[in-house]
Amino acid sequence: MKWLLLTVLLALAVTAHELPLAEPCDIEACQLPNCRCSSTEIPGGLAASNVPQFVVLTFDDAVTVTNIGTYRKLLIGRTNSNNCPAGATFYVNHEYTNYQFVNELYNMGCEIALHSISHQTPVTYWKQASYEDMEKEFADQIKQMSKFANMSASEIYGVRMPFLQMAGNNCFHVMKDYGLVYDSSWPNTDIRNPGLWPYTLDYASIQDCIIPPCPTASIPGIWVFNMSPWIDLAGNTCSMVDSCVVVPDHNDEEAWFEFILTNFERHYYGNRTPFPFYIHEWYLAIHPAVLRALVRFADYINSLSDVLTVNQIEVIDWMRNPVTVEEYRLKPCKQHIQTTCASQSCGPLTADHTQMSYWMTVCGECPREYPWLGNPLGL
Repeated sequence: MKWLLLTVLLALAVTAHELPLAEPCDIEACQLPNCRCSSTEIPGGLAASNVPQFVVLTFDDAVTVTNIGTYRKLLIGRTNSNNCPAGATFYVNHEYTNYQFVNELYNMGCEIALHSISHQTPVTYWKQASYEDMEKEFADQIKQMSKFANMSASEIYGVRMPFLQMAGNNCFHVMKDYGLVYDSSWPNTDIRNPGLWPYTLDYASIQDCIIPPCPTASIPGIWVFNMSPWIDLAGNTCSMVDSCVVVPDHNDEEAWFEFILTNFERHYYGNRTPFPFYIHEWYLAIHPAVLRALVRFADYINSLSDVLTVNQIEVIDWMRNPVTVEEYRLKPCKQHIQTTCASQSCGPLTADHTQMSYWMTVCGECPREYPWLGNPLGL
């Protein structure tokens, strides 16, 4: 009898995580604001010249005393041509993160997104991750980020998988169940010009899958902010700037500015899919000429009234209700409620997973133990 009950419970657990297979997109049924077929078609049927050219700048990994200076240099006081603050999205993992600095970025109006609690190796862990693994890595990280950075959980929207290693349907299923909005982990290489716009997972994707397993289920309302490729000097695609292989000399600011501009113009003079500048801060730190070229590019696009650097969630918001660039520029700047950070330096805290001692800076009360999987608040 006990074995029969166990078998039934296991069957129910498996069934609970089963999702219907996605079918080819029904254009008539899949309509904005909540559904979008994977397509190169411009949202709202707008002409390309009427579309805001969004630039999306993202950084991955821990926010630390080592990299906060770069972020401040790039973002403090920077506005778009409509006088609204320029945005950036930070995919933050837990280990070594200084949550006081996360709070600072949040208060600057940047978007704070999830990059997992553990960011662990080997990569096969992510490839084989179960629904429960993804709950511990991302659903629990919502609570962790909200508490330690003193920010609203309702303002956490996005996910990027470590190493861009997809986990099939499981991460997207967790996102759906826990109120997240979009994933930006899925590299796109084949659809370049015209580019692929973000889309929802109501229906099957036309996007190529280069780091399987990619999602196959219908998961209504969850957005894929596909990672549109850069093209390096040899014609190879790269999902992140620092993964491009054949690039200009790292000491040549002028060549790097032209390299950035060439990739940007493929979007700007095409169907105006968001231009991605996805990078890890260390690359800018060890290559100052690349950082100077990025600053120069950011200054240049401010002279273009139809180009705006925004948080990724702002692109999704525009796609839900696409308007012309003229209408977009007239909208009020996004409002952001500032939060305080009563910073505490906590430690040494013992970590059960390594038996090592860690120090961490948080907003508010220190945890009792080092926060980790299964105990995200360190209770």
